[in-house]
Amino acid sequence: MNRENKRKTFEKGYYKNHACKDTFTCKVCGREVVPEGAGSDHRNHCPNCLTSLHVDIRPGDREADCGGYMDAVAVWVRKNGEWAVIHRCRMCGAFSSNRVAADDNPMKLMSIALRPLTLPPFPVERIEEMTRLMGGDGEIKF
Repeated sequence: MNRENKRKTFEKGYYKNHACKDTFTCKVCGREVVPEGAGSDHRNHCPNCLTSLHVDIRPGDREADCGGYMDAVAVWVRKNGEWAVIHRCRMCGAFSSNRVAADDNPMKLMSIALRPLTLPPFPVERIEEMTRLMGGDGEIKF
């Protein structure tokens, strides 16, 4: 990349309208991340560990001064059925939502999606008793 092209990448809002073709090494798992295979022109997290860096305030603006690691903490499904990952910054606690890329680790995505079911906020062994207290008959029917 010549000096003029590199300078353009640091202009405000450059990545909003231009594809990011840079290869990088994930700072968490050490895996080399290539832009090919993402299914879009904007690679913003590691497909292996799903970790991102806190560099944007709004997508593509590169205005965040934090620079902390952003852990994948949840997934959600958009209106069109597309999955997105919720990231939380380790340093400042900011949240962001990023589209799931085509080559993201499916086991990691599913483990994040199933986390609320494996760690319910109530004792599972008392679910029949709790159902009865709420006015149900207390039986779980299959």
